[in-house]
Amino acid sequence: MSIHLTPENTLPADGLSATLIGRAWVPGPVPGPSPIVLRSDGVFDLSARFATLSELLELDSPLQALRETPGVFLTSVEELLANSGPDASPEKPSLLAPLDLQVIKAAGVTFAASMLERVIEEKAAGDAARAEGIRSQVREVIGDNLRAVRPGSEQAQRLKALLIERGMWSQYLEVGIGPDAEIFTKAPVLSAVGSASQIGIHPRSQWNNPEPEVVLAVNSRGRVQGATLGNDVNLRDFEGRSALLLSKAKDNNASCAIGPFIRLFDESFDLDAVRRCVVDLEVLGTDGYRLQGSSSMEQISRDPLELVTQALNPNHQYPDGFVLFLGTLFAPTEDRDHPGAGFTHKPGDRVSISSPLLGGLHNEVTYSDAARPWTFGLGALLRNLTARGLLPR
Repeated sequence: MSIHLTPENTLPADGLSATLIGRAWVPGPVPGPSPIVLRSDGVFDLSARFATLSELLELDSPLQALRETPGVFLTSVEELLANSGPDASPEKPSLLAPLDLQVIKAAGVTFAASMLERVIEEKAAGDAARAEGIRSQVREVIGDNLRAVRPGSEQAQRLKALLIERGMWSQYLEVGIGPDAEIFTKAPVLSAVGSASQIGIHPRSQWNNPEPEVVLAVNSRGRVQGATLGNDVNLRDFEGRSALLLSKAKDNNASCAIGPFIRLFDESFDLDAVRRCVVDLEVLGTDGYRLQGSSSMEQISRDPLELVTQALNPNHQYPDGFVLFLGTLFAPTEDRDHPGAGFTHKPGDRVSISSPLLGGLHNEVTYSDAARPWTFGLGALLRNLTARGLLPR
């Protein structure tokens, strides 16, 4: 089903009063990607001052820099959104994922409920049909209320000892309640897709799901500059068979969606607002199937800033900054086709991830080998910026 982006299904509830930045593919003698800002009078190209979005976010105050930079008018917000997705006209600006040189990182197992599901995946060895029986066993041993257990605390260590004694220990519980968070590289630099694009599921996967998440935009010094939405598309059967298949479960063509825009911190939006975010999910199938879910950031086990410091520290540097998926409370367990099969995607599913504070991210599911191949990498970006006169020679 085709996806039509509009201000109503894409912008935050407070619309263009939010400070929204992103990227667009801009036509011209040498077409290419440009950082953009959305204003009440349209979409403005910032590339004459900032060749990349990373460059803007490296500033101590990107908000002040934006207010001092008029930019070049590109188009209206409505026209940019309408011309986005696989059928976008190359003659008009089109929406891209709102990041460029930043490394794409993700924090896993950061919510108690999804942590339980990861334990179940492992115990079921990626078999959805076995999951329900194991689900009841796991809950009998550890219950549902793990939010009060502070990761790395003495209480968490006592729980670990109990689980080992009962034969229910898991690597997922280690990162869920242990001192070290799971921080992994989700996808290569520049590989993320934006809103209205297709997202990819490995064609051999029989058990998979979307993961609706808040994504932080962080600069090289660890300063969080804003937030957006993301879909950390996950193959539950691959990862459930072995944690060593994490890269195959997570990093496939078009398997990382981010957008629609980064909302910069300003007078009306800050990290405390992120901590209160509620992220909603809707999946609509071409067969009439509908799945809804919600993830509240207030239920997260580790504070977002703790996750940032576990990602960026003396052991890990990111000179161009990074974005960080914060994890999700959502792990669908309802059956889609028949009892015991659980939920899994089908080609043509429309996935909508939304938050009143961050807007809406909309994608259509396909197989990763059928999605548009990723061809515009770092070399292509450098050549493009040089040809457009945006980098010093």
